[in-house]
Amino acid sequence: MLETETLSQYLLLAIKASLEAGKEILSVYEKDFSVEMKSDFSPLTEADKQSHEIISAALTKTELPVLSEEGRNIPYEERKNWNYFWMVDPLDGTKEFVKKNGEFTTNIALIHEQKSILGVIYIPVKNILYFACIGIGSFKCTSPSTEINSLEDLLKISEKLPLKNSSEKNSFRVLASRSHLSEATEKFISELRKKYSEIEFISSGSSIKFCLLAEGAASIYPRFAPTMEWDTAAGQTILELSGKNITDCTTKNSMLYNKKELLNNWFIAE
Repeated sequence: MLETETLSQYLLLAIKASLEAGKEILSVYEKDFSVEMKSDFSPLTEADKQSHEIISAALTKTELPVLSEEGRNIPYEERKNWNYFWMVDPLDGTKEFVKKNGEFTTNIALIHEQKSILGVIYIPVKNILYFACIGIGSFKCTSPSTEINSLEDLLKISEKLPLKNSSEKNSFRVLASRSHLSEATEKFISELRKKYSEIEFISSGSSIKFCLLAEGAASIYPRFAPTMEWDTAAGQTILELSGKNITDCTTKNSMLYNKKELLNNWFIAE
């Protein structure tokens, strides 16, 4: 495992890359933009491309490989030998970006031996940052700036997760995707209604769901629909280091990364 000092440097680098990418994303978001369709019929915008370039340029300074949604075609025979690498989704929630509802993020994770050990999620529209790292903990910052030059300074203006003021409501709060609510998820929620007297349904896009769960603002996030590794890696670290769990429904263990197939199994985060 990398030393804590090195991990701290990597964390600050990833945070600054996210903030810079977020600025570029907003510059596209605030004007008219074109939308392309990828081979899997998911949307792609200029913001995805520019964010990818900014983040990749920053992370390559670490001399570690980068696996991004916008550069996903690296053969497994090559990446299976990576001890450490960066997992990036330069714009998570492109559908929400196109809808202009603000529920999109940049996701950066550091993977070590199939486990996510560092995670950064930035919400550009709200200028809210979530970050976590092994040996440091999980945090939320509502006033991040690229001018911050040390992790110590950032921690001074950040709150440790889960938030102390996250009041526990009487209702059981269920998180679900705004754009990907599957029939299986609806069935799972129906079963929860039999178990809990009152259920509050919270809908949100992109990796924001992991952040809300890490805060203590929700009880459970069942995901019985397709996700890719870059959709969950950063959120998993933020979630787990806040004291929560995410379980692969197939293996019954924690989620692993850099599999031969980059498609995740269904999971439950709680």
